[in-house]
Amino acid sequence: MFINDVEQCQWIRQKFETPGVMKFTNEEKRTLLARLVRSMRFEDFLARKWSSEKRFGLEGCEVMIPALKTIIDKSSEMGIEYVIMGMPHRGRLNVLANVIRKELEQIFCQFDPKLEAADEGSGDVKYHLGMYHERINRATNKKITLSLMANPSHLEAVDPVVQGKTKAEQFYRGDTAGKKVMSILLHGDAAFAGQGVVYETFHLSDLPSYTTNGTIHVVVNNQVCYRRRGHNEMDEPMFTQPLMYKQIHKQVPVLKKYADKLIADGTVTLQEFEEEIAKYDRICEEAYTRSKDNKILHIKHWLDSPWPGFFNVDGEPKSMSCPPTGISEDLLTHIGNVASSVPVKDFKIHAGLSRILRARLEMTKNRVVDWALAEYMAFGSFLKEGIHVRLSGQDVERGTFSHRHHVLHDQEVDKRTCVPMNHLWEQQAPYTVCNSSLSEYGVLGFELGFAMASPNALVCWEAQFGDFHNTAQCIIDQFISSGQAKWVRHNGIVLLLPHGMEGMGPEHSSARPERFLQMSNDDSDAYPEFSEQFEVSQLYECNWIVVNCSTPANYFHVLRRQILLPFRKPLIILTPKSLLRHPEAKSSFDEMVSGTTFRRVIPEDGLAAHAPHEVKRVIFCTGKVYYDLVKERKNQDLEKQVAITRLEQISPFPFDLLKEELEKYPGADLVWCQEEHKNSGYYDYVKPRFRTIVNHTRPIWYVGREPAAAAATGNKNTHLVSLRRFLDTAFNLEAFEGKTF
Repeated sequence: MFINDVEQCQWIRQKFETPGVMKFTNEEKRTLLARLVRSMRFEDFLARKWSSEKRFGLEGCEVMIPALKTIIDKSSEMGIEYVIMGMPHRGRLNVLANVIRKELEQIFCQFDPKLEAADEGSGDVKYHLGMYHERINRATNKKITLSLMANPSHLEAVDPVVQGKTKAEQFYRGDTAGKKVMSILLHGDAAFAGQGVVYETFHLSDLPSYTTNGTIHVVVNNQVCYRRRGHNEMDEPMFTQPLMYKQIHKQVPVLKKYADKLIADGTVTLQEFEEEIAKYDRICEEAYTRSKDNKILHIKHWLDSPWPGFFNVDGEPKSMSCPPTGISEDLLTHIGNVASSVPVKDFKIHAGLSRILRARLEMTKNRVVDWALAEYMAFGSFLKEGIHVRLSGQDVERGTFSHRHHVLHDQEVDKRTCVPMNHLWEQQAPYTVCNSSLSEYGVLGFELGFAMASPNALVCWEAQFGDFHNTAQCIIDQFISSGQAKWVRHNGIVLLLPHGMEGMGPEHSSARPERFLQMSNDDSDAYPEFSEQFEVSQLYECNWIVVNCSTPANYFHVLRRQILLPFRKPLIILTPKSLLRHPEAKSSFDEMVSGTTFRRVIPEDGLAAHAPHEVKRVIFCTGKVYYDLVKERKNQDLEKQVAITRLEQISPFPFDLLKEELEKYPGADLVWCQEEHKNSGYYDYVKPRFRTIVNHTRPIWYVGREPAAAAATGNKNTHLVSLRRFLDTAFNLEAFEGKTF
């Protein structure tokens, strides 16, 4: 064994090598036989009824079902109340039927090609679906909850999601030792060895804010077990493995082997065995008859993470409105004061940090916030309201850009730390801020799973740099973007992605907003109907929200809105780097007090707005480039001729507010300006939507960097030259004269 700990080695030897450890009582043998009957006859039944359907059956490894049921029996006996499971598609329907005990008719009706889908999303194939079930464990007569997580075809992708949900369920129960909630992960041997996310997930096992205190891994060894039918039921394995499958076809099924053995030693009679088979066959036939009554497929019947009481009984939001997201000035001041202090006695902080805390206190006195303080205000306000906040990622405790400092370190006592956010009030929700391992795929999956457990928590994952999310692309594509459509599973996870062109090279510049926008489900050509509830209804219809805030106050509000909405959607925030310390990028308390809200669009409010008919050009932009544009406009003395409007929420697109802006400036050129290259950023997303608003009667011109293969240049001079070039174009009022759009 490749384990350095002698005590652990001895424990494993004792458990595996104890004489007689595999001896069963006659009662245990009969239970094992009955479970094997169910495992095997379930697959036989599906094969008879739907011989030409893919189902990824368990033939050749039917013993997995009694193995899982024994694990759950023993866990229940030892006090486990909740088991969260993740597995690939092979054997999934059998696990749903015989381990989770989902109604057989709901499984069988999935094979009906005439079954209509309810209006709940696009759905998924039956062998990807999950399930949540509370039931009595027959072996212990104790209540147990079982959750099998829905997952995509991407093998092992669900592993960290299961761990995150397990951690959350342990956290909310105060189960710090993992004695009440546990996870089981099933693997195929090839995927277990070949998929890197398995090891990313393992690496989280000893980190304090990620450990689940152990996981049971069940590896289906296809060298010991086998696939009787190849990859799936439509496969012909003899094409490529003729000799192996000649041997497999000669194999006597495990049920017959075991039954013959028990009959031979008198544990059961042939009649008892046949009656057990007949009983389960009858159960399947009766369920098959009932399944024909099902005309509509309800995906919500397969939900793996329900939120009791959050929605109406029919699964709809209790309202379609969102209250103002501002908070009282007293609250802002109190949080600001704590954020500027060291609430533990005799705790020596770094001299550089003392300057940062003094600056925070000065801002609080002056009723002003920067980005770090605005985030502090949002998080702190939730803790007072009983909402747990969790921030995870690489170096998030300090912040990649040394701006956050949510964990203070004593300079004289090793490993002595203080989290001021947990000292705001005597009665408050806990704040968890945790540096992750150097993983994106595994950690983002973990945080997604954590966010599944409860809607009453703000769960944030921050990339060290925005483009690092691309190593977690599987979680983004298969779970976050499409999870609700496939599995009616709401999730309010927040992705914080540092973004901005600052001459720092192709890897540390772009969070690739175009990818998130391309996966947004709003229709560029559909002109919406506006109503009082348009903003919230639009958010409810979207698959996720993409924002790029230009002010700390708006960042504060969008975080607050995330929890105050009556439903949950993933939130993608393109966060700043240089703006963290930009002298102009500050907000007054007046923009954050009670009654204020998130601003999806921040219109021009200077000289140009006072005489809109004299305006020659309206520049629309988002994020950091706004500050470059404002500075250049002032330098060129064009504050009356050029209006600059900021798009803060990019998707879903704020058609209503932008329509007002476009109508305000009827004689002006319309320009979209971005610092990103033309084939990235936002232009391909915003252009058709602007054109829809104006019914294709006015062009929306592009100003920004030229198309490029790399996200940004690695040469500082090239960066500055290209910035100068597009700023000149933005304020050249004749730049588009005589050009066709």
